[in-house]
Amino acid sequence: MGKNLIYAVDDNHADIIVNILREIYEPFGISNNAIVKITGKSGDRKRVMELIRAYKNEQYPNIAVTVDLLTTGIDVPEITTLVFMRRVKSRILYEQMLGHATRLCDKIGKTHFEIYDPVGVYESFQNVSTMKPVVANANATFVDLIKGLETLDSDEKVQNQIDMIVSKIRRKQKRMSERDKEQFEYLFGGKNPLEFIAHIKSLSPNESKNVLLSKQELFYMLNEGGIDARRAVVFSDKEDKLLTHTRGYGKGQKPQDYLEEFKAFIIENTEKIEVLKLVCTRPADLTRALKSLRLELDSKGFTETQLNSAWKETTNQDIAADIISFIRSQAVGSDLLGHEERIQKAVTKLKLAHNFSKMELDWLERIGKFLLTETVLSEETFNLGAFRDFGGYTRIDKLFKNKLKDYIIELNQYLYDDGGKVA
Repeated sequence: MGKNLIYAVDDNHADIIVNILREIYEPFGISNNAIVKITGKSGDRKRVMELIRAYKNEQYPNIAVTVDLLTTGIDVPEITTLVFMRRVKSRILYEQMLGHATRLCDKIGKTHFEIYDPVGVYESFQNVSTMKPVVANANATFVDLIKGLETLDSDEKVQNQIDMIVSKIRRKQKRMSERDKEQFEYLFGGKNPLEFIAHIKSLSPNESKNVLLSKQELFYMLNEGGIDARRAVVFSDKEDKLLTHTRGYGKGQKPQDYLEEFKAFIIENTEKIEVLKLVCTRPADLTRALKSLRLELDSKGFTETQLNSAWKETTNQDIAADIISFIRSQAVGSDLLGHEERIQKAVTKLKLAHNFSKMELDWLERIGKFLLTETVLSEETFNLGAFRDFGGYTRIDKLFKNKLKDYIIELNQYLYDDGGKVA
């Protein structure tokens, strides 16, 4: 995705580097056009400018070898790698060379750049250069940085560690999925990553340290999925052979252990987590609070998909139950039913309890289909998605003769009607 820029000693040295790289990449089918020399001797001025424009705007070349031509005046934001194969004596020239990789580039999700320096240029200027890396060790994980923060005492050292954590969050947030962002906001009281960064930077070093240490769970979540999406590609001509195939749950547990850990978590936290208590005592009252419960369980590694899979492996029953059913089965001993079966039973009970018109019955079918992707209904539900297109809660309520609120409450009760069991 990124571009690479190599600084050579002179024009002949640049030719040698290009030839070596082309020989290395040729077996992999990489075109010679991917690796080019761009110097004053690459051709006439027109040819040189064509090479520069291609380097900046086209896929190839993505490895350019230069001497002085690209040290100043060229802006290629996609440069993610610099290789110093020559020494320089001028700090200003060095910083100009370094500056080519400092441009932001959202197009490729650029979060940092790397320097390869076999001749020691970086080391020779590190004490006098005004350009310093925010993170000295980009491979340090969030957990490493947080654990390091625990041991620091002086404000200067603490602030430096905080700066590294903040910088890593800033890079990470560009690659977060929507689920990751939701989880982040849940774990930090509704603040998104950029708001979190702003909050941390507004505090004193000691205050920031205390906040970060109190949110260690957040950083364990951020650490999942590895350090960096860019990894080395390993080529092998050996034939693959499948030796074993297993599935781990949670932290590599067996399915039965995973279900037992889930049960222990539910029982232990029923009185501690308000929305969990609501699931166990008054599930019909659940509305938007369910989202926070899902995020809480996600952060502990408990998801509907994993729970259903573990249940199937343990009992040989493929039921596709929802998260509330799993919670109530563990906390109060309710029967574990598939989500679709539970909805069908609830809608049928509601139909039998009232004399609905044909139009109302059609709407109940729509509501049942909606519940296949949800867990409970609320008035807010009817102001979202397809329901909103039909005029929202106000209009649909009129179709039900202004009794929609009562029917919502009744249907939610039927969804988890298991003999009035409570935790």
